[in-house]
Amino acid sequence: MKVTIQNVLDKLMEPVPELARTVDILLTGNKETLVKGIATTFLATHDVIQQAIDLGVNLLITHEGLYYSHLDRTGKWTSDPVFLEKKRLIEQSEIAIFRFHDYIHMYEPDGITSGLIQRLNWETYIEKDYKAASILALPKMPLKEIVSYVKDKLQIPYVRVAGDLSLGCKRVGISVGYRGGNENSIPLFHQDKIDLLISGEGPEWETPEYVRDAVQQGLKKALIFLGHAESEKAGMEYIAQKIQTLFPSIPVHFIEEKPVFEIL
Repeated sequence: MKVTIQNVLDKLMEPVPELARTVDILLTGNKETLVKGIATTFLATHDVIQQAIDLGVNLLITHEGLYYSHLDRTGKWTSDPVFLEKKRLIEQSEIAIFRFHDYIHMYEPDGITSGLIQRLNWETYIEKDYKAASILALPKMPLKEIVSYVKDKLQIPYVRVAGDLSLGCKRVGISVGYRGGNENSIPLFHQDKIDLLISGEGPEWETPEYVRDAVQQGLKKALIFLGHAESEKAGMEYIAQKIQTLFPSIPVHFIEEKPVFEIL
């Protein structure tokens, strides 16, 4: 059966009622093009785009935007050589690139969060799913052991931790991306009585300082920040698996980029 880019996009967005405002659009390419191969990624970096081209992919699905802005506003750097070279690579290859951000976060449960929990092999511990977080009841283990486990499962070199490393943690909140700020995260410590929040990132003066104050007051609370990409890329691998199930005759790949930062 012939599959167009539009067929794939329709399936991806099918679980969610149409959003009035969204960044999820076909950034490049034609919706009527027949799909030869699909790749998903957290962010379509220059190298990721080249890898997709080398794999024979003509539809690349990226969670974050192409050009260094959530809304892909490029007016201030349309003459910048880095921008122009990336644009040239895309245009020369004729690869179609679809931004898949809002709809997957609106899945029930959130598709990106589901991917992270799946990668951690913690699906059986889910107690509750909110729109922006999931609550898990894990077998009790020290914070230090959880840190080692998470780093190993996600194959990441470091995380940032606040709290006593010997703290025994059982009730854990999971949020992804930039949901580690006060509105999404701080209420979980009280209303859901979590011991530990594992999140992507957030303002350093918000949840991390709440945890610091809690510890200084003698409360047993902790926080792990994985990094934005590190918390969300498993979700894009998860959606690649879903796409392969939906379109078994089309090659589907997940392209993982190296962490952008090195710790010296």
